[in-house]
Amino acid sequence: TCMHAWLRPGKKKKKETRSRVRGRRWVELSVEEQRAYVMRLLDALEVTDRDKRLKVARAILYLAQGVYDECDSDVDVLYWARHNVFLLYHMGVFTALLELLNMEIDNSQACSSAVRKPAISLADSTELRVLLSIMYLMVENIRVQTEDDRPEWIAARETFRIELAAPMCSGEPFALLLFTMVTKFCSMNAPHFPMKKVLLLLWKTVLFTLGGFEELQAMKVRGRERLQLPPLPEDSIRVVRAMRAASPPASAMELIEQQQQARRYPLVKQDSLDTYNERDPFKNEEARDEDEDPEDSDSGIEGEVDPLDRDVIIQPPPPPPPLRPPTERLNFPKGLPWAPKVREKDIEHFLETSRNKFIGFTLGNDIDTLVGLPRPIHESVKTLKQHKYVSIAEVQIKREQELQKCPMTLGEEEVEETPAEILYLGMLPNLSQYVIALLKLLLAAAPTSKAKTDSINILADVLPEEMPITVLQSMKLGIDVNRHKEIIVKAISALLILLLKHFKLNHIYQFEIVSQHLVFANCIPLILKFFNQNIMSYISAKNSICVLDFPHCVVHELPELTAESLEAGDNNQFCWRNLFSCINLLRILNKLTKWKHSRTMMLVVFKSAPILKRALKVKQAMMQLYVLKLLKIQTKYLGRQWRKSNMKTMSAIYQKVRHRLNDDWAYGNDIDARPWYFQVEECDMRESIEKFNSRRYDRSRGGPAGGEFTPVDNCLQSVLGQRVELPEDFQYSYELWLEREVFSQPIQWEGLLERP
Repeated sequence: TCMHAWLRPGKKKKKETRSRVRGRRWVELSVEEQRAYVMRLLDALEVTDRDKRLKVARAILYLAQGVYDECDSDVDVLYWARHNVFLLYHMGVFTALLELLNMEIDNSQACSSAVRKPAISLADSTELRVLLSIMYLMVENIRVQTEDDRPEWIAARETFRIELAAPMCSGEPFALLLFTMVTKFCSMNAPHFPMKKVLLLLWKTVLFTLGGFEELQAMKVRGRERLQLPPLPEDSIRVVRAMRAASPPASAMELIEQQQQARRYPLVKQDSLDTYNERDPFKNEEARDEDEDPEDSDSGIEGEVDPLDRDVIIQPPPPPPPLRPPTERLNFPKGLPWAPKVREKDIEHFLETSRNKFIGFTLGNDIDTLVGLPRPIHESVKTLKQHKYVSIAEVQIKREQELQKCPMTLGEEEVEETPAEILYLGMLPNLSQYVIALLKLLLAAAPTSKAKTDSINILADVLPEEMPITVLQSMKLGIDVNRHKEIIVKAISALLILLLKHFKLNHIYQFEIVSQHLVFANCIPLILKFFNQNIMSYISAKNSICVLDFPHCVVHELPELTAESLEAGDNNQFCWRNLFSCINLLRILNKLTKWKHSRTMMLVVFKSAPILKRALKVKQAMMQLYVLKLLKIQTKYLGRQWRKSNMKTMSAIYQKVRHRLNDDWAYGNDIDARPWYFQVEECDMRESIEKFNSRRYDRSRGGPAGGEFTPVDNCLQSVLGQRVELPEDFQYSYELWLEREVFSQPIQWEGLLERP
């Protein structure tokens, strides 16, 4: 939260709370007295006076923030915040806040006045920000598990999760209400909505109701057991955590220094050199500086140096870095981190090629008959089958094809009402609007975006009523604006990757329709544009003021801020928020392009290789892994010269990325590179998605409520005996209806005797 925005009304919160507790401290009250006080606050929330409601909401926010005026340390504030949040939930505060939030969303007067305003500030969204802050604190505190949780808190967490995931009084889950706020904001119907708070609450709600990556992995294991599939070859989360980061590519200056060192120290033991090279797989690979033209950054050959740069070295080279003794080589992991995988389609393709070569005909999808094939082919097929991997998505596609082919025989599909299923069903009618709105916000918050007059204003909940007049105030506002944008990028990227992963596990076609909407809304070039910047500067950005972080700022005395202290920033080497956002965006890009040749060609067309190569300079294992994955899928389209110039990157791909047996990613040109196949691929996928949605969700065409496959009642007495619900005003206009619809309409009875 913008500190200078909410510290001012903090005194009102404390005054309101103290006046109602009659001078006693909150931490000294018994639980029953605290409950009674919260009940009085709930009663006061139902008054019609808007200012009084806001006053009570501020008091509730003060409780949710941990009654910091009565605490002496950060730990005390966090303890009382957690205690108070569970107390507020047990007393039904969240439901009351939800009603108030619906009132604020439907407040047409506030929306119309905000639309007419030339400049929107914090004052236009005060009520909304207070309500969303309380709800966010409740969702986040209840979501996070701790070792000292009480039994009633554990039960409350599960109950709250179910309540948030299930349809509420409006018939839709809570996340869908927040999605509606996002679309209203992006359509300029409610420009005063505080989007940062809405997106943060939406992300945490989806994270709480659907589950994070750990829960997702557990659900994936259970899903494979239910489908009687072999267990996963490894836990991907553990593998990535154990993976070491590789050193970034060397710059031109570093290459010259390395050449000087090689001339000065020619006699070094080979095993020490092996150790050093094993530690730095990108050493000696040519890489350009950040300000170089990305179109030309991959055209050089390895180790090439401009002759004009040779005179730059005027000082003697530094001593070589200390080499680790050969005994430390035992600490490196042996073998590759990932077990290789083979799809059944790959085995079929291999056997089809082998049969055409040795026999002259094929046997379709038969992967068991090996008659007439030489012994090496038998051994190859045996090895491929040992690493055969059947995904849940392949089983779901096969099942969907069977249901489409035999709808009467197989009957109606039993769909489990999971939180992901409920959310998808609610999002489906307006899915494209939600996706476009999120991407609009991501574009507006991206650091590479330029301000345009027609773009949406995402700074409505960060700009004060009075603009700064001093240099210090301007610096504080500048830091707050940058931090505001970073949080928006973080929330959107985390939300999108969560939705993609959960929908893919729930049903592959739910994932595919979200993916197509993202691709058609230009998500791929948007993410590439995001990374086409000095990514090291973005990840090491210091757009935060430590002394203003909550709860430190409300417990301790604030030191005097100066321009020098603001420029110095904090002592953190990286901004983990921005690193988190970059990894999420790379994962989204991987999800969209995996096994999709048309989208892979988009990466090639938009010249993503030099952009992604610059991202390898970030020395973080998970980020490097997803960059290398994106480089791997397009390597075969980049040409021989690119592969020759980037052999160290090719080696890193081999070391870190999972292998697909008989995949020619490192050489050759795939026949799928023919451009006329790409549009057909997307159209076929679109057709499959529409058939799935029509069969499963369209009530008028055979969905859950029946449709064309519903049995027909042929008994005349039964049909005429059915009670038909007529509207109340029908009896007043019954004679008029008979005259208009029956008596005045000519009926050609002889037409019934004619054959159609």
